[in-house]
Amino acid sequence: MSDARDPGGSAITEDHLLGGRVRLRQPAAGPRVAIDPVFLAAAVAAEPSHQILEIGCGTGAAMLCLAARTPQCRVVGLEMQRELVRIAGDNVLLNGMSSRLSVMTGDLLNPPPRLSAGVFDHVMANPPYIARGQGSEPASAEKAAATIEGEADLGDWVRFALIMLKPKGALHFVHRADRIDSLLAQLAGRAGEVVVFPLWPGEGQPAARILVRARKQVAAPARLAAGLVLHEPDGRFTADAEAILRGGAGLVL
Repeated sequence: MSDARDPGGSAITEDHLLGGRVRLRQPAAGPRVAIDPVFLAAAVAAEPSHQILEIGCGTGAAMLCLAARTPQCRVVGLEMQRELVRIAGDNVLLNGMSSRLSVMTGDLLNPPPRLSAGVFDHVMANPPYIARGQGSEPASAEKAAATIEGEADLGDWVRFALIMLKPKGALHFVHRADRIDSLLAQLAGRAGEVVVFPLWPGEGQPAARILVRARKQVAAPARLAAGLVLHEPDGRFTADAEAILRGGAGLVL
């Protein structure tokens, strides 16, 4: 990890994902990338010809990981915080992916006109985990925007994702396990072939995060996958988790 400052004077760190295959600049203060976007990207079964949209892309971690794992796919990121859009654009250039990755400023409640509906093979998102009016307000506005729902609630995120998908396209969310009921309720009657993939912190421990995939205009039953155990008893990542976090392996949902 290295430290620098952006033109506005804010501290920026440069970190690495996928064992160094992805370089990521991000603000030193405020919301920081953890493992969630890496697992989100690993859950997207993209092919080289596919177009993918990431809603709320932040500094671009998930889209960069997906593009590194799937050469030739094209990814568009949508982010409402202009400073994060600027940093994400810098990260796209830093990783030499400007020919197939782009980032635009916009709100899912008022998306940019140039973002066309119904054209994406996959839509992925790591939406704010905390419902409005729940939990404590973070110290910074940037962290609040990343962790607490604003004007757009979870239903708005699901609706927008489905609007942007092609028929039979796939939606992919990473979310808190304790909001599984809310997420499944939003998908009911709108998408099918739902798969819930738990991320278990350790053997015998309740899941804190889930990956959820659903397909537009597909009528197939839901399925609970075996999921993945993240940590050994000593706290180290399991071999399967390391294969994703450092090796860039994909997940089969």
